[in-house]
Amino acid sequence: QVQLVESGGGSVQAGGSLRLSCVASGGTHNTNYMAWFRQAPGKEREGVAAIWSSTGRIYYADSVKGRFTISQDNAKNTVYLQMNSLKPEDTDMYYCAATTTPVMTAIQALRVPPYEHWGQGTQVTVSS
Repeated sequence: QVQLVESGGGSVQAGGSLRLSCVASGGTHNTNYMAWFRQAPGKEREGVAAIWSSTGRIYYADSVKGRFTISQDNAKNTVYLQMNSLKPEDTDMYYCAATTTPVMTAIQALRVPPYEHWGQGTQVTVSS
């Protein structure tokens, strides 16, 4: 099965930037979408950004549009999340996810199901 490992989290001041990385290994041949989710303690996991790997089509949550950028390097089986203009409300544990679902709508691409594979998460903390 697919293994996902995130890195790049840390603590920054509001307005700062971080770049998260997610390296996928194992059976990635049939992985069609990769995404970033985030979750605060006691709250539901929410989709941040997703990418349809074969086409490069990208989806963003409204809260991060214009500030975050998702990208992929298929040769390295890696997905990135560049986070700029960070706000305190961006403070969360960020998770990388992947699914074999062949086609999804923009809404589905940012929902927890049907993503089957998840990383351990990397903490992002933004101070005011």
